[in-house]
Amino acid sequence: MKTLDKQSVLIELQYLPSIEFFSCLQSFSEIIIEANENYVKQSYRNRCYILGSNKTEMLVVPVIDGNKKILIKDIRIDYSQRWDVNHWRTMSAAYGKAPFYEFYSDYFKDIYHKKYSFLWDLNFEMLTMCLKLLRVNKTIRQTQSYEKEVNSTVFDARNLINPKNETIHSQFYQPSPYQQNFGNEFVPNLSVIDLLFCRGNQASEILKKSKPI
Repeated sequence: MKTLDKQSVLIELQYLPSIEFFSCLQSFSEIIIEANENYVKQSYRNRCYILGSNKTEMLVVPVIDGNKKILIKDIRIDYSQRWDVNHWRTMSAAYGKAPFYEFYSDYFKDIYHKKYSFLWDLNFEMLTMCLKLLRVNKTIRQTQSYEKEVNSTVFDARNLINPKNETIHSQFYQPSPYQQNFGNEFVPNLSVIDLLFCRGNQASEILKKSKPI
């Protein structure tokens, strides 16, 4: 994969993105968020993975009419399920005793309390907060229309990082093990909140080491 000659990366908006997602962003000066795609189910757009005491936990944001062809910005969150309460309880159980949980937890708790109606707004707030806490300064803009082909200065990473495509990891992400909250065996490429809660102000340096040479 040749990215050195690319200035920008075009990528979809994900929910509490993985370390791989942020590792990918490091190679580019500008992040272009695909704002004109249709929602894709069973993707990282509405799910992430964290490490619980007994296993890896999948957190899914339920959406309304996710099986229909709907623009990503129009997908509504389904609050008939108490997903926000369950997500926060699961995170608290997983990371309540992590070294930096108390330092970072309120940032995320405040986002959940806003109860965004649209998945797009929730994900964008989560992304900008994670970038801030990681001290990653990038120009961010959104697409104005959907373009199948991109120009030569843009690397198209849309749909490359997804739960069904594990082989792509070597292109974006080289695991840099760090001390996690549970277990003796390192679990790579969880949501970036695992890295933040466990390693705090060291997270940005660990993230830099995760970038393939």
